[in-house]
Amino acid sequence: MAKTIEKINDGSGEVIGGYNKIETWNAKTIKELSGIYYRVLEIIGEDPEREGLKRTPLRVAKAMHFLTNGYNMNAEQILKSAMFKEEYKQMVIVKDIDIYSMCEHHMLPFFGKAHVAYIPDGYITGLSKIARVVETFARRLQVQERLTTQIRNCIQETLNPLGVAVVIEAQHMCMQIRGVQKQNSVTTTSAFTGIFLEELNTREEFVHLIGTRLH
Repeated sequence: MAKTIEKINDGSGEVIGGYNKIETWNAKTIKELSGIYYRVLEIIGEDPEREGLKRTPLRVAKAMHFLTNGYNMNAEQILKSAMFKEEYKQMVIVKDIDIYSMCEHHMLPFFGKAHVAYIPDGYITGLSKIARVVETFARRLQVQERLTTQIRNCIQETLNPLGVAVVIEAQHMCMQIRGVQKQNSVTTTSAFTGIFLEELNTREEFVHLIGTRLH
């Protein structure tokens, strides 16, 4: 029978049973978070020792660790790890990048799509690095407006292209399951630099292309 192996980064580990899986965590962080979530269950009137909840504090601690792992990533270094000299000076678009983030006001998820474009000026970067930059900033406590500008600024400051364009469309659980409870609302934010600000035709081309299904 296959076994589940959880590797904690201090070298310790445990075998639970189930299927093959290797996970790496900061043992001290997970222990502290687990204790906090154990107490949260008590405060809301639950019994953390009942069968269904015995491992819930640990699971939630690991989930939170994963959902905020962007704090441990450096977006600039990600871009620089795959920078190449290239004379291409046309628009490069990576669209429909899935984003999953957490609203810093209520710590509830928001999720959707990011569309990112830049026009190189001597340097390009690996296409996957654009998606990784989005992921780096999304996996933090965020507001959508700041997330949009952080992605734009990182690409502009690192690659120094002729311009950068970022559009994010997202649904926010803090609006859909609490408060105003508007389940069909979608929030759109945008941020531009350089030629995307200066030339209307370039900006319109970007907006047209991210709304067109070519595949």
